[in-house]
Amino acid sequence: MNVFAVICVFIWLYALSVFRRGKLDFFRFITGSVGLFVFMMIFLEPFLVSPLVSLVTSATGIVGDVTGWFESYHDYSILFVTCESTRESLSLYIDYECSGVIEMMAFVSLLAFFQVYDIWQRFVVGILGCIAIFFSNVIRITTICVIIMIWGNDAYYIAHTIVGRIVFYILAVLLYYYVFTHAQIIRQKVGGFSYAVDHKPSDQ
Repeated sequence: MNVFAVICVFIWLYALSVFRRGKLDFFRFITGSVGLFVFMMIFLEPFLVSPLVSLVTSATGIVGDVTGWFESYHDYSILFVTCESTRESLSLYIDYECSGVIEMMAFVSLLAFFQVYDIWQRFVVGILGCIAIFFSNVIRITTICVIIMIWGNDAYYIAHTIVGRIVFYILAVLLYYYVFTHAQIIRQKVGGFSYAVDHKPSDQ
């Protein structure tokens, strides 16, 4: 599998060079973004999931410790929530899907081939964007815990499947708008425009 993946990397790099020489920016962006995402999932994802799960659990646990809303057991990647009205308790296990690794890699893959920024800007924006996604995920999980704390275990499905995702997607859309759409609009406004001039023949 690793040998096949390495061969695919070289084919991917060659395709990017062809698109670059042919000035096919759209195909280079699509091929580059998709390829980088796939290869990051193959080579980096196995090493990033565990640290991210631990960090998300710890960061969310800080909110729980400060507010007293829930307890965190970051060694086991578990959040323990107790509903105040029903006295029901629920343990939330922070797993692969809650780590945010897919969202971070998708963001970095798109940004890496987004030509509005130069290389240094893409590096800085990539780091800041991943931090924003991380804290958006913490906010999502905190929202889920608060809903369970108020309405009990019966609210888990709505909190996790609907409300939590809506909160995360709203924050993600804001991030994508500011990084991609807003930056593109600003670049178009400050860019130069040229117009064809209709020259009239001079009188002889």
